[in-house]
Amino acid sequence: MDINVLYLIIALMVGVATGVASFLIYKNSLKSQESAKEIERMHLLDEAKRQADAIKKEAAISAKDTIYQTKIETEKEIKERTKELNHLDKRLRQKEDQLEKKLDIVEKKEHDLHKKDRDLNSRERGLSDKENRYAQLIKEQIALLERISGISTEDAKQELFRRIEKDARFESLKLANKIEEEAKENAEKKAKEIISLAIQRYSNDYVADVTVSAVSLPNDEMKGRIIGREGRNIRAFEAASGVDLVVDDTPELVTLSAHDPVRREVARIALERLIADGRIHPTRIEEVVEKVKKEVDTTIREEGEKAVFDLGISGIHPELIKIIGRLKYRSSYGQNVLQHSKEVAYLSGMMAGELKVDIKLAKRAGLLHDIGKAVDHETEGSHQEIGAMLARKYGENDYIINAIVAHHGEIEPTCVESALVAAGDALSAARPGVRRESIENYLKRLAKLEELAMSFNGVDKCYAIQAGREIRIIVKPEDVNDEMCALVSKDLAKKIESEMTYPGQIKVTVIRESRYIDYAK
Repeated sequence: MDINVLYLIIALMVGVATGVASFLIYKNSLKSQESAKEIERMHLLDEAKRQADAIKKEAAISAKDTIYQTKIETEKEIKERTKELNHLDKRLRQKEDQLEKKLDIVEKKEHDLHKKDRDLNSRERGLSDKENRYAQLIKEQIALLERISGISTEDAKQELFRRIEKDARFESLKLANKIEEEAKENAEKKAKEIISLAIQRYSNDYVADVTVSAVSLPNDEMKGRIIGREGRNIRAFEAASGVDLVVDDTPELVTLSAHDPVRREVARIALERLIADGRIHPTRIEEVVEKVKKEVDTTIREEGEKAVFDLGISGIHPELIKIIGRLKYRSSYGQNVLQHSKEVAYLSGMMAGELKVDIKLAKRAGLLHDIGKAVDHETEGSHQEIGAMLARKYGENDYIINAIVAHHGEIEPTCVESALVAAGDALSAARPGVRRESIENYLKRLAKLEELAMSFNGVDKCYAIQAGREIRIIVKPEDVNDEMCALVSKDLAKKIESEMTYPGQIKVTVIRESRYIDYAK
């Protein structure tokens, strides 16, 4: 056998032996590892058992403690509940005792009520018997009275009702008269308060701007220059101005005469300028008059706008504003009409404010109430009718028109503002010093007015009021009946017209009043 093969076999055997030995060694090693792990596992199991026993013991101890605490708390709660139940039981027993006592009282009262009920029933039966006896007696008495009086019960009732109705009417009339008197007294007192307050608030210093119809001259020679050669200057002046220029024997004075106050004012201003300038001839006269006309027209418009602005009124037609401005040159008994109209507007507005009614409407009506006086020389009719026509023409409402027509009492006012305008007009015209009239003449006229009223039969008292614009007469009711009252008012109005001279108109009021007085004793 070849040596190499032998070496190879030996090597293989050695390798096999080595592998077997290695396998055996590895196997023994695995066995030793497994036994070590088994030992470790046994140690872990023992340790876990010991920990489990310890935890079990702790849990048992904790459970015992919990059970003990729960037992203590439960016993405490049971004690408290027992205490509460005992307290409730005690209260219930007390209430039961009280209820028993009350029940005894109720039973006693019920027994008493039954007893009283029996007594009441007995009394009721007795009263019923008495009522029946009384009814029988009343029937007998009524029959006896009917035989004695000769009238039936129904007739007696009707007579009694008639008397009661008569007395009731009488008492109701007394009550109505009393209420009416109280209402009049309170209304008059309130009206006086409002009027006095309005007068106090409007304390205007009144200066009457009276239209001048006479022009002073520097000397009498100026009269000749005004007349001119063969009167050409005076004719030119009268033609241009539309007024009559009167040159008479009055020293250093000429007179202007015209119904139109505006034309008269234009003529006055123009003549004064011509006299101051000294150049007086027809051409110059026409130039000056034309220039003054334009200036006066401008003044008229400005005065109207100023009056409207001062009163805070808006929406008035421009033509109506110009007519308002014309009132600056119109006077009534020395009282400037524009100033008077503004004063009436202020007074009416103040009274409207006190009465809580339309202040703007009252002011507007007060300013326009005498608008007819601006053109009353150009149109037929009273200034109230002319003013109403102008107001209607330029779009004023029915309340304004009514205030214009009613401010002197021709018709009845349809609103409170119309009555306030009439009151404001009377206040403005009646204030002392406003109108050019002496106090002596004023008092004489009032005395004459009352004297005429007292001359009629049956007149008890009379009073001149509203600055002589109204005479109020109280007649004796037993001497003058209602029909005679109307006759007295008409006859007195005619007598005043025939025997007296007075501005405007006078209202005659006749009052007949019956009073019934009785005394309770």
